[in-house]
Amino acid sequence: MTVLLIDGNSILFRAYYATAGIPGRSIMQTKSGLYTNALYGFVGMLIKSISNIKPTHILVAFDTKAKTFRHEEFDDYKAQRKPMPEELAMQIPAIKDFLDVMGIKRLEIEGFEGDDIIGTFAKKAKRNNHDVIILSGDKDMLQLVDDHVQVFLTRHGVSDLEVFNIDNFYDKMQISPKQIVDFKALTGDNSDNLPGIRGVGPKTAYQLLSQFETIENMFSNVDQVKGKIQQNIIEDKEIAIRTKRLATINCDVALEEDIPALKRQTFYKLELRQFFERYEFNHMIGKIDAIPNVEETFIQEESVVNSPKIEVDYSFEEACKCFKQPSFIEVELDHANYHRANVLGISLLFEEKGFFLEKERLFDEKVMQYLEDSSIKKGTLDSKRLIASLAKLGIDVQGIDFDVTLGVYCVNPSHVSNSLPTMFSRMIPCDLPEIDAIYGKKAKYHVPDLTVYAQYSLDKCFYAKRIKQPLIEALTSTDQLSLLTEMEIPLAKVLAEMETNGFAIDKKRLVAIGETFKQEIERLREEIFAKSGTEFNIDSPKQLGQVLFEKLGLSTGRKNKTGYSTAADVLKSLAEKHDVPRLVLEYRKYVKLYNTYVTGLIEEIHPDGKVHTIFKQALTLTGRLSSTEPNIQNIPVKTEDGRLIRSAFVPSLDVLLSADYSQIELRILASMAKSAHMIDDFNHGLDLHASTASKIHDVPLEEVTKDMRRYAKAVNFGIIYGMSDWGLSETLHISPGEAARFIDKYFAIYPEIKVFLEKIVEEAKQKGYTTTLFNRRRYIPELSSPNFALRKFGERTALNAPIQGTAADIIKKAMVLLNQALKEANLKSKLIAQVHDELVLDVKQEELETVKKIVKEKMEKATEIGVKLTVDVKSGSNWNM
Repeated sequence: MTVLLIDGNSILFRAYYATAGIPGRSIMQTKSGLYTNALYGFVGMLIKSISNIKPTHILVAFDTKAKTFRHEEFDDYKAQRKPMPEELAMQIPAIKDFLDVMGIKRLEIEGFEGDDIIGTFAKKAKRNNHDVIILSGDKDMLQLVDDHVQVFLTRHGVSDLEVFNIDNFYDKMQISPKQIVDFKALTGDNSDNLPGIRGVGPKTAYQLLSQFETIENMFSNVDQVKGKIQQNIIEDKEIAIRTKRLATINCDVALEEDIPALKRQTFYKLELRQFFERYEFNHMIGKIDAIPNVEETFIQEESVVNSPKIEVDYSFEEACKCFKQPSFIEVELDHANYHRANVLGISLLFEEKGFFLEKERLFDEKVMQYLEDSSIKKGTLDSKRLIASLAKLGIDVQGIDFDVTLGVYCVNPSHVSNSLPTMFSRMIPCDLPEIDAIYGKKAKYHVPDLTVYAQYSLDKCFYAKRIKQPLIEALTSTDQLSLLTEMEIPLAKVLAEMETNGFAIDKKRLVAIGETFKQEIERLREEIFAKSGTEFNIDSPKQLGQVLFEKLGLSTGRKNKTGYSTAADVLKSLAEKHDVPRLVLEYRKYVKLYNTYVTGLIEEIHPDGKVHTIFKQALTLTGRLSSTEPNIQNIPVKTEDGRLIRSAFVPSLDVLLSADYSQIELRILASMAKSAHMIDDFNHGLDLHASTASKIHDVPLEEVTKDMRRYAKAVNFGIIYGMSDWGLSETLHISPGEAARFIDKYFAIYPEIKVFLEKIVEEAKQKGYTTTLFNRRRYIPELSSPNFALRKFGERTALNAPIQGTAADIIKKAMVLLNQALKEANLKSKLIAQVHDELVLDVKQEELETVKKIVKEKMEKATEIGVKLTVDVKSGSNWNM
């Protein structure tokens, strides 16, 4: 029997500092802003330890915030330690939740440290001849090593472990385990603020312990100590004895629990999968099955999970007999990107029968008629993927009335997952395998036997059908069913068509732009070499740091594990002092432009000369769309170089048309807050920022300066994102006091906005979520966090979510209306892209004026909010308009 005792505080500190504080590297967070780097390291360490050690019993011991008996005896015990970083403190509840999910005992006792709890259980375990492994980053634990106890000490984060046992201890430490506390008594322990004997360093301590074994024996024979150190030993005797006493782990804490209470409990795959999904540790989901003691799901649900699923019928004739019935449909492909994939076939699940039709069967007239019949209702897992995939075969899928992924997204965006078992398991029992288990992952992606992927496809339909009713009930109870059926499902078809249409790229122009960037990179490289007086690898942070801080002698930079930091903030601070840092920043800018927006885009061009981006409809928490392969929403628009990249995006017809909502979020704010002044300004077509500046500075509109307008613009947009007076001062480079006065004046002019913002945060705290004008919910668990910083993040989210979410809903509705209008007018012009508040269309020249009129009408009248919606329309030969 092996007992694993884990020093919780030590490990979580190690896990946190393994990545926190590294220059140029942000702390790991979820999309909602939850810090997770310590949690991630702790989880990885524990899973690895369980898999490698295979302990029968586990305990994780934590310190408490309360003072211990050591503080009572010595006021300065650990007094030098800084408070725990807020970003770490907020992760501790999640770490404890993880242990509970894993069925692992955790313990903390006021008045004692985690070390004492571990020492006591180690003593109990070895008394029963159990083997003990202690996992810690604290060398204090080494005093517990003996015939039954090993200590695994963390080095460099939590992944690198050094093993100490009774056989190797002396070779590593030059003293015995029992002498660890004597060593600390002699030298002191800076980490715990414990003093030792003056003048005694490690070398002297080793000599004294070799001669006397213990400090007590040394004090009894102090006359044998040679040299000046003797007087210090005599004078500091009581200090050394106290330090030894405080450094000694208490192995006799009165505990209610005994070793049997530490026995590892069975944990459930479903709960652990949900935990990983919640904290966005998606790649860890695939490791769950390898962890000992895992169970598929809850015992009481086994009969439901293992209920017989429908076996695949390959009979085409039998399938045709069912073609008047509603069904659930899933398409199988030979590539993860459905725009690059070949269709393998589709599964069809009817009331009692399930079929798989291979690709050749899909061209049959009966199949095409069924799929294109809008009167026959069909459900699916991902309607956009289904529609776009079959469109390549000339099949226009109609009649989709339910989309599982979009249904889950409307219920709660954070519940959507790339892992189908995880997503299903939030509402129904599910034992569907992960897709990687069927097709393999990334480089190992392969098409399995027909019988394997056909049954898997039908199983997906089986669970999609079963989750439909729970989803409908959930959406009905929150009044969100229309959000799914009237907005998201119709939009999915529009997006599928946009993706299929694609966005043409002038590859020759893009290559030419790339050559320009390469020339600029080379010019900057030569100038950097000339200014620094040496040639080196600019892309190497280590070599760059040596040149900047050693050769050029610039002010000493921050150091990390690999050398000097050359992060952007460091280079910016040095750019005023020397040309090289400034030139390196420019160099990096062009390298990124070339790699991301030239090489990266060229790799995404399909054989038809277009990029077929995938719009992520169920990803963001706000309801906004995002895109990937390529991400066209990240292409810079405000810089000259970014606009140069946009100029390579061209029409496949005659001309591109761009339609952009003007200040839509501020218009929504004015509407929601019922701000009379702001609504009046918008409805009369005034420049809002200039008008705001005019009111704040009490000057006529024509006397508003550029700086006045800039200040007003900053506060207008800052208000939406919960900007504080400190944040405004940083943005405008003014004092916090001046920024506070500016905000006070703003709220005096627009009092309704202040009332609205306070009300929206208060309602969100009560409900736990915010809603858009279309009733889309954004759940904000951070609002109820005991952590101050996390609560403030939740409040800022609550301010912005209804506004940004409503803007997303409005443009979604406009896209559906616009696409329908273009078809009803029998126009060849078509939607091809959506980027934030902008729609891009590929237009026939002779249809341009007609399309402009339709676009403005459908976008500006997409919904009535009491404030005039304005759309700016431009056209040109490329996207740089």
